[in-house]
Formats: sequence, C-alpha cells, structure tokens
Amino acid sequence: MDVSARELDLISALSGGLDLCASPYARLGTVVGMSETEIIASLAALRERGIIRRLGVIVRHHELGYRANAMVVWDIPDDQVGVVGRRLGQCDEVTLCYRRPRRLPDWPYNLFTMVHGKDRAAVEAAIAGMAVREGVDHFPRQSLFSLKRFKQCGARYQHRQAAE
Repeated sequence: MDVSARELDLISALSGGLDLCASPYARLGTVVGMSETEIIASLAALRERGIIRRLGVIVRHHELGYRANAMVVWDIPDDQVGVVGRRLGQCDEVTLCYRRPRRLPDWPYNLFTMVHGKDRAAVEAAIAGMAVREGVDHFPRQSLFSLKRFKQCGARYQHRQAAE
C-alpha cells in the first residue's frame, strides 16, 4: 500500500480510539500534529483509497447496566434469510445482525442477532416478542447467553520505523 509516514502516524493514533469530546478529530490532530480539517481530509482520502474501510464504535454494554447478552442464532431458509435478516437487523432489540454459512450436520444456523438487556429474563422476553412481531417465531433458534466478558477493543496498528 502506498501510505505516507504522516498517514501511518494518523492510523496508529486513531487505533487507540477517538476521545469522547466535542471535537474528537481536533484532539486527534494534536497528537499527530495536524489540524482538524487535515485529519478529516486525510481520513476521507484513506477511505477513498480503501486503506480504511470504516470507523466503528465499541459500546461497553456492561458499564451501561446491560448485564445479559445473547447471541440468537436462527435457522432461516436460504431463500428467505436476506429478507428476514434485514427485518431483524432493523429491530430496536438487535445491536448486531449478520449471516454466516451453515456448518452441517452440527450447526444448522445461518443468521446471527445480538440482543442485550438488563437481565436474562428481559432479554428472553425481548427475543420472544421480536420473533412474534416479525413473524419468525416458527423458525428454529437458540439463544446463546454470554458467560464471560472479554475486553473489547478495535484493531491496533503500530507505526514501525524501517530498520536502518
């Protein structure tokens, strides 16, 4: 990839995350010696060149009081999974929705939705209500609740100087 040293510095600094403040790009600029306008233009150029594909947000649900988390796996007929996935992905209860290939014979599930709640009963009620409301309660599903919380972080990039 054709990336300048300045862009590598920006990517490295950005991998630590943006500060939660009124001007996060301006604050990032102070770290790498760029103005807010230069940061925004550089990120746009990196995205246009395909070096950065997206910026994401990691929400720390536990700190917000959401202690129950379930990955709901669904067995949706292949000719319906696109439509069902779009519908479920738009539900307020769902924070993540994606399709994956089945791994037969042991794993028949091809649609995954993440649901968070204050407690297990609230999550189970949300899943059941959503399934009925969206007309998918007749499809096989399992709710896989988290048992352990792992540290969440985005990708980390480190700018390394060329060996002399």
